[in-house]
Amino acid sequence: MTLELKVPSVGESITEVQIGEWLVPEGQSAQKEQSLVVIETDKVSLELPAPESGTVLRILKHTGEKAFVGEVIGTFEAGAVAPAQAKSAPAKSAPVAAAAPAVKAAAPVKAAAEPRVMPAAARALHDAGLGVKEITPSGPGGRVLKEDVQHAAEKPAAPAPVTAQASGERHEEVVPMTPLRKRIAQRLVEAQNTAALLTTVNEIDMTAVLELRKEHQEAFVARHGVKLGFMSFFVKASIEALAATPQVNAEIRGESIVYRNYYDIGIAIGGGKGLVVPILRNAERLSFAGIESAISELGARAQNNKLTLEELSGGTFTISNGGVYGSLLSTPIVNPPQSGILGLHAIQERPVARAGQVVIRPMMYVALTYDHRLVDGREAVTFLKRIKECVENPARMLLEV
Repeated sequence: MTLELKVPSVGESITEVQIGEWLVPEGQSAQKEQSLVVIETDKVSLELPAPESGTVLRILKHTGEKAFVGEVIGTFEAGAVAPAQAKSAPAKSAPVAAAAPAVKAAAPVKAAAEPRVMPAAARALHDAGLGVKEITPSGPGGRVLKEDVQHAAEKPAAPAPVTAQASGERHEEVVPMTPLRKRIAQRLVEAQNTAALLTTVNEIDMTAVLELRKEHQEAFVARHGVKLGFMSFFVKASIEALAATPQVNAEIRGESIVYRNYYDIGIAIGGGKGLVVPILRNAERLSFAGIESAISELGARAQNNKLTLEELSGGTFTISNGGVYGSLLSTPIVNPPQSGILGLHAIQERPVARAGQVVIRPMMYVALTYDHRLVDGREAVTFLKRIKECVENPARMLLEV
């Protein structure tokens, strides 16, 4: 039975998607629920599963092409023979053909005929400048697949002098932007064009947090099953700072200001397709363990492009940790319509003055970028001072160990 592969609904506001990588090419089989193709949107990526066990018959929309929700992007034959079974079929029929005198003259002609080339493989042959006779087919019934062409194209070129000359040539690779990267670019430009962005900086002595983590890490892991990181301290500290400076947790909506009594904190994470900002809903209700567990789970799913639209929508404030990449200082860009974003940076041991003495302490620069249309310098400085007070004196925040 032939089934149509259609673009599923991926959210109320999304009508068009981009086709990502086909995980199962034409002519190859897949088990029920096995992922066939990646569907990319400007917010999330998802994988379309096989409706039944069978074979991908035809790909109608290829990688990089656009498609609408509900549009047919391929066909699928349910219950089709698996590739391994298909490969063994010619071996069984060969002796019969050789033993039949009536078709003795016709058999060589049939054997010499070129194998069937799948559409994706035909394009790959053209791009690689190869002939079908140079390819070893591996698809069902001796079909030439795109992967067969790619394998042949990857073989070292001869003679060696030509290869050596080609290795020094300059080249460019042009690839289409993913919907997620387009959306990121759009949002960043929107923030620069509509908001009056300004950044203020402070520094934090991380000694107390480092000592607290070292002292309680083993008990924390034993009780909660997750490590105590730095982010939970900054989420807790941000909630206190936002409560003290509600303008940073607000947004401009038309000619009005919307203040909130809840804190949906976005955590910027580098995902498989680019930067994403999943949301910790009602972060003020979460314990340290709850924050660490949520961030760990969201981070793992971000790497595998498994986040949902709901998890990426909304948010009243964002925290971005450039320190994990080694950044010493930066000016993060606000995620509109939010009014502030806190940038964390690398911890470095630096000489500082304490009680008239120069000592070495683990220090971190923190930066708050804010929308000056709503947040004044006084609120911005107050916000960072409260962050500093909370992190340098973590005992004031409730720690469950």
